[in-house]
This record gives sequence, C-alpha cells and structure tokens, in this order.
Amino acid sequence: MTTTTPVESPSADGPARPAPVPRDRRAERKLRRDAERDSVPHAMRGTRRGRIARGVLLGLAAIVTIFPFYAMVVLSLKPSAAVEFPGSLVPWPLTGEAYDSVMNAQDVPRWLFNTLVYSLVSVVGTLLLASLAGYAFAKKRFPGREAMFWSFLSMVMVPYHVTMIPTFAMIAKLGGVDTYWGLIVPTLANAQAVFLMRQFIKGLPDELFEAARLDGCGEWQIFRRIVLPLLKPILATLGVFVFLWHWNDFLWPLVVGQSTDMRTLTVGIASLQQQNVPLNVVLSGSVIAFVPIFAAYLVGQRYFTEGVTASGIKG
Repeated sequence: MTTTTPVESPSADGPARPAPVPRDRRAERKLRRDAERDSVPHAMRGTRRGRIARGVLLGLAAIVTIFPFYAMVVLSLKPSAAVEFPGSLVPWPLTGEAYDSVMNAQDVPRWLFNTLVYSLVSVVGTLLLASLAGYAFAKKRFPGREAMFWSFLSMVMVPYHVTMIPTFAMIAKLGGVDTYWGLIVPTLANAQAVFLMRQFIKGLPDELFEAARLDGCGEWQIFRRIVLPLLKPILATLGVFVFLWHWNDFLWPLVVGQSTDMRTLTVGIASLQQQNVPLNVVLSGSVIAFVPIFAAYLVGQRYFTEGVTASGIKG
C-alpha cells in the first residue's frame, strides 16, 4: 500500500506554500551566537577577559588594603600574649578584655571626649568660615579681592612646621596652652576649604542672586536661604575631610595639650606605647579611634562623589 503526500493546490491568492518544516531551536540559537560572535571585531573580543583581569587585580588590591585593618581588629581581640605570625592572625580564640581595659582606664574616655570636641567644633567653624569667605571671594566685588584671595591661597605652599612655632608662641602669650580654644582656633583658617568653596559658588548663576536682591533679601538672607542649601554636596565632602584631618591630627595637639587631661586620642595612644602597655590594648585603642572615622565616611558618602566632581568642574 503506498501513500501519497498531499500537495496543496494553488489558491486564488497565489502559488501553493510548502508544508512547514520542524525547526531545531538549539541549532538556531547556536547559529545566532556564531553570527553575533563573527560580527564582533577581534579587538573587542578580549573585553570580557580584560574585565576579568581588572576584577582580579582590584580584588587583590582590596585584600592588600584591608589586611592591615583585619590584623588590627584580630590582634586587638586576642588575649595578652606574645604575637606570632601568622598564627596570631587566626580569628580564634577571641576575647574583649583589651577593650574593657581601654574603656575602664581613667584617661582614655577623657582623650576620646577631647578628640570629639576638637574635631566637631573645628568642622563646624571651618565650614562656616570657608563658606562665608568663599561667597565673598566668588560673588562680592571689593578692592583687592583677587590679591587677597591669592595671597591667602599661597598659604598652602608654606610648610605647616614653619608656621607652627610662631603660632604656638602667639597662643602661649594669649594663655591658650592646655585650653580648647587654643587647640581649635588656629586650625579654623583652611585655605584649601576656602578655595573649594569659592570655586563651587563661582559657578552659581548671578541671576539667582540678583533676583533675591530684587525681592528684598539681604546678604545674610541670600547666604542662608540660597547659598547654603546649594552647598550641601561640597559641605559634606569638606566636612568629611576636615573631620578626618582633625581626628588624626597629632603634632598640634601634642604641642598645645601639654597636660594629660588635654591629650587627644592619637596623642594618648602614642603615650601608651611608651608605657609598655600590651599590644592588644594599644590596638584596641586604635580600633576605637578608627570607628568614628569610618562612621563619618558612611554618613557623608552620599555627597562625597557628587561634591568632589562638582568642585572639579565648577568655575
């Protein structure tokens, strides 16, 4: 018995269409991938390999960068014993006796309080003075503005150690040794902060300020209602930098804070090393000093990139 394959008769609309042939979807996808691969230039085929290589290098760099912090935390949680590498870096056994010793010490809480006062008050004062000076140098016109600005900015080129001795002599003559104001006031004039503020405010449109003056706003109202809200990114960025600088400052607090009660945390931790204090206690103090710095960065990271980018392209 023979079978015949039906042949479609031509319809009125045109010639007969052949019967559909089953498609192999895997083969079609393979052919499509081969065609896409052939259409990509050879120079671009190594892009994925390049990304993988860059990822590996960045991962290694991250491990090398984070390793000292890891060692600091692990060794601070170890019992008081001789340090042996690499066995001491194994995260067990762990104990918090070093942190108890640091927090129960008589001087460490006082040093922590001094550092907080020094850093926070300096941040507020520096940002306020820098924003006012930046607004004046950027939008106000007065005789000698450019000469005054560039003379003030030239302080960046003067080494800090050159001005420290006459500054200390002046503070000592005014009775500022072992006082908070003697510790804070000489650090408020920050030429780099003024320069960044001036460059940022200079990029703001003049029409905005003219419209505010036509509405009857004074200079203080313009600064408070217009300039400060627009300065949030650069204020957050500078705030993080100034806080880090004052929190880690060592030389000026060492010179001004001559008594034990006026030491900051960095100076106090350095003094512990001279008293043959166990290593885990010294490192636990370093961890305590590191936590506020990391917290300040987490708070200001929203504006960090935006502020750095804006300060680089404004003006």
